[in-house]
Amino acid sequence: MAWLIIILLCLGNSRAQLLDVTNTSYLDFEDRLFGLLVRLQLEKFYDTLLVYGKDCAIPSLFERLQVPAVLVSSGSTNFDWNFSSLTLILSCSFQAEREENYRTLMKLQINRRLILLKGDIRPESVCDFYSRKEQHNIAMVKENFYQFGVVYSCRLFQHQNYEKLNLIDGKSIYIDQFRNMHGSVIRTLTDKKTPRTIPYRDDETGEQKYKGYVAMLINHFVEKVNATIEMQEDLIQEGNLSFVDITDLISKDLLDIGICEARTLKMSNYDSISYPYLMSSYCFMVPMPDEMAFGDVYLAIMAPTVLIMLFVIFCICSVLIIYMKERSWRSLSFSSVLMNDICLRGFLAQPFPFPRQSNRKLKLIFMLVCFSSLISTTMYVAYLQSFMWGLPIEPYLTSFDDWKKSRYKMAINIYEREILESLNVSLEGVEIFQHDDFARLRKSFNTEYLFPVTALQWFTFSEQQKFFSTKMFTYTEDFCLNHFDILSIPIRRHLPYRDIFEEHMLRQKEFGFTKNWIDESFNDMVKANLTSVEDLSPPPKDDTIEVHNLYWAFTMYFVGMGMGLCCFIFELLGPKRYWRN
Repeated sequence: MAWLIIILLCLGNSRAQLLDVTNTSYLDFEDRLFGLLVRLQLEKFYDTLLVYGKDCAIPSLFERLQVPAVLVSSGSTNFDWNFSSLTLILSCSFQAEREENYRTLMKLQINRRLILLKGDIRPESVCDFYSRKEQHNIAMVKENFYQFGVVYSCRLFQHQNYEKLNLIDGKSIYIDQFRNMHGSVIRTLTDKKTPRTIPYRDDETGEQKYKGYVAMLINHFVEKVNATIEMQEDLIQEGNLSFVDITDLISKDLLDIGICEARTLKMSNYDSISYPYLMSSYCFMVPMPDEMAFGDVYLAIMAPTVLIMLFVIFCICSVLIIYMKERSWRSLSFSSVLMNDICLRGFLAQPFPFPRQSNRKLKLIFMLVCFSSLISTTMYVAYLQSFMWGLPIEPYLTSFDDWKKSRYKMAINIYEREILESLNVSLEGVEIFQHDDFARLRKSFNTEYLFPVTALQWFTFSEQQKFFSTKMFTYTEDFCLNHFDILSIPIRRHLPYRDIFEEHMLRQKEFGFTKNWIDESFNDMVKANLTSVEDLSPPPKDDTIEVHNLYWAFTMYFVGMGMGLCCFIFELLGPKRYWRN
């Protein structure tokens, strides 16, 4: 019994010492972990601690950090968390994070992760696991971290996929690995649509390269991150690719970045497009309005309002002249007022008989008649000469209703049909072309059509028209498909360097590179033989006036002569007593 009691006392003492060592180790580990979390916050501030794992409830640690902590014990969230990029992820064991929410995965892809390794799990296998998920900001600590202070940090572009760091060394645990991609491949394709992308052949190397305000953005980014572009030509099945095809390939994760404009119409989400690069309007380039025909000038100068006013003044003057001469209202009649000889001659700026014996009032009326004739004839002669010198043009098209009444047809490509249908515009008078055929027709400046074009594309057409003898098209911002068109770049949804690319895109625009590329786009197209400075405008019209242009002048002349002839015939055929009265 004595030996049994001694043995039990020894076992109890050993157990107490073991528990004390375990508690001390746990406290040391917690202190070391707290110090590491504080250091990570100093390296790059984080405002939230997202914790995955069942055994990660460490209240004392969270209280000391004074940072909001979210504990996900199941390893996955059930709804879309609106986490920011300043969130630090803590996993209490390897694969404790089993996030299945798609939106949360995208938001947390580039966030920093700290993994607590248990057992004999090797760091290289952990880095390989997260690399396949395209999550690269990974650091790990083992259970003996409190003893040695060793942290393992994943590295992508090197032979060994992790680096062993000691906290005493003071090296950064997390680095921006994609700032230097060491020649890694960026998969891409281009739709070769100008002026966004301008293909040309390099004289020195003989390789095909690209300019334009989209292609140059990608080229500079590739150079900045020390990567290489690889055109995925094997994905091209038949014909040329459109921006719609490239956007679809991006959404299937077959490409990294597209050198084109992203399709934004009828998209359920915008995960596969970048932050807006440029904004412009999407309106129509319409032919310059036709000049008025010479024959229509005579009708154009005769405004109905002015004619009515002159007719009223004529009648008033005629009534006053008849009354002043006869001193009675009895001589007034419909025919005597309208066929007053003095007023007719006076308003046509012709001489008329002036009564010898006339009072001051009658003279004043004659002066008013002369003044009215001077004003009316001078006004119409000035209008006629001005219109003949520079013919006025027809009104500009400012709406779909104006286009429906015009002689023009509307040319669109197959992708813009959906836009017209969404605007409830009838397709009558609309001709739909394939994308390449539409581009060729628009480049030909066919004045039988009006074409939709963005303000960025219109710049090159405007520059080309400077070499024309006459301007053929104009860009109207009143007649548009979309007043606020956004140009974004198609980009893979889980691209790990999306933030670096979007930062680069905004900086290029901020420093004026984008504007310079847009301004030089037409010159680049000329150098690449994609457009010309040839004058495509029609030859100037002959401005001589021919007989058929005087149609209305002869018509009014013969109508007047006919009316005078009819009156003369009625005088000859009518009884003399009737005409005397």
